[in-house]
Amino acid sequence: MQVIVNGEKKDVTDQATVAGLICELGLGRYTGIAVELNGRFVDRQTYETTVVPPGAILEIVRFVGGG
Repeated sequence: MQVIVNGEKKDVTDQATVAGLICELGLGRYTGIAVELNGRFVDRQTYETTVVPPGAILEIVRFVGGG
């Protein structure tokens, strides 16, 4: 199925969860990542159970430390 991640079309596994999508995109573990799905913030505790619908629009932000 197709979704839009940070403004780019991506082909991802059907019925992917937010956690699965994060792994599929090669972002590793989701510590330090914030996700917005169709304009709503997704609580990290629900990443493994929140299914990403076809055509979803996601914004994924990874926090990076430094100074």
